[in-house]
Amino acid sequence: MSFFRVKYLSFFFILISFFSFLNIIYSYYFNLYLNLNTYYFSFIVSAVIGLLFYKIKNNERKSTIFEKIATVLLGYVLMPLVLSIPFYFSIYNLTFLNAVFEAVSGFTSTGFTIFENIKHIDQGLILWRSSIQWIGGLYFLYSIIFLIDIYDESLKKSLTNFLSFNSSEIIKQSVKILLLYSGLTLSIFIILNIFGIRSFNSLNLAMTIISSGGFLPVNDLSSILTNDFQIIIFSILMLISFFSIFFTYNLIFLRNKNLNFFYEDIHLFLYFIIVVSIFFVFFSYDTNFTYSFLSLVSSITNIGISLEVNETNLNFIYILLVIVGGSFFSTSSGLRFLKIYSLTKYSINQILSFSRPKNVYMNKLVFSKINFDSKDIDKYFLTILIFVVSLFFLTILLSLSNIQFEFSFKLAVLTLMNTVNSSAYGISDFDFQNLHFLTKYFLIFFMIIGRVEMLSLLLIAKKFLFKN
Repeated sequence: MSFFRVKYLSFFFILISFFSFLNIIYSYYFNLYLNLNTYYFSFIVSAVIGLLFYKIKNNERKSTIFEKIATVLLGYVLMPLVLSIPFYFSIYNLTFLNAVFEAVSGFTSTGFTIFENIKHIDQGLILWRSSIQWIGGLYFLYSIIFLIDIYDESLKKSLTNFLSFNSSEIIKQSVKILLLYSGLTLSIFIILNIFGIRSFNSLNLAMTIISSGGFLPVNDLSSILTNDFQIIIFSILMLISFFSIFFTYNLIFLRNKNLNFFYEDIHLFLYFIIVVSIFFVFFSYDTNFTYSFLSLVSSITNIGISLEVNETNLNFIYILLVIVGGSFFSTSSGLRFLKIYSLTKYSINQILSFSRPKNVYMNKLVFSKINFDSKDIDKYFLTILIFVVSLFFLTILLSLSNIQFEFSFKLAVLTLMNTVNSSAYGISDFDFQNLHFLTKYFLIFFMIIGRVEMLSLLLIAKKFLFKN
């Protein structure tokens, strides 16, 4: 166990016990006794594991990057097992595999569900599903700091002025992330309430939005969003998980502001404006634009939820937007827009340098003084290469499970990008419950792989295959 830095995981097990306790209180308050005992089980198990992990003494030496990656992956294995307890011991007769599948899907903020009808689930378990997403989103943000050494220098430079890497400062910034994450969740909840959405639905949707998750408290989102104004407000709120979690903080509290603090968010904002403009001009002629706007925002944020509207001609475009993703320091997944933009600009500069050798082309990000070098480009290229290889293998595996190739490809993309299936991608009615057990294991594995920085896979392979 000394190879793993389990003290890092202890906080999250204590957090699981805290949410279990909240579910117990909620169940008692609203007389929801059907699954009450299951939250006692998760409370006790998570609290015991959290305390044991906290008591384990780590070696004084500095952790290697491989130990950190192994610790993060261990968290993605152990925590869903504990989070699956209320599902497994509920009255709904779920198999252990189905319970784990639901827990992993929530914890990775993917949103695939084995429940065919959400109306048949009691409110306590619906709230538990949303809590899993919230915890998973926070774990993902903390893991970015924990694995900061594997990221390229240009992305780290966006954090260095307010994030140093000694232990005391990391604790300070971790508390800041927790407060920001909680504060934004509360703000989303309040805003949704103000605009006429029921409190229970607002709470669940707030935890879904902030974590870029895909679980809904109802079967159809249209039963919650009943008018165009609510749809627009909900879509705008989803953008919170698209931009950096520090974006709002920097706008309000950061002194001596300069564009270097906001360069990624400025790029993302321009990208968003361009995409919305293209959709408004070319793709809003045959349907209500607010529906397309929600699906567009949901795709770029990797949330994936949409209204039940037939937009077959836009399915592939939404899939591409899912692959691009959002900010480096957000809960969204995807390959990340800035990586694709930098790789594209570098490739164009290389082509131009051969055609016009007398000219000098700078690999510099617009709106910043940050230059990216060939090492950064190598990491970007490897990330995309790993994604393509993973997509190929998962698509083949799903096709071998008697799933239509088109659905296999779409489902593979959504799995790796941790985005829920919906009508925006043409697979809203996909049946996860009756999948072959091996297919569920494959999806669980790749949901976790999609949430962990894909570059970490290469580092692990390098560690064990190329030891010299």
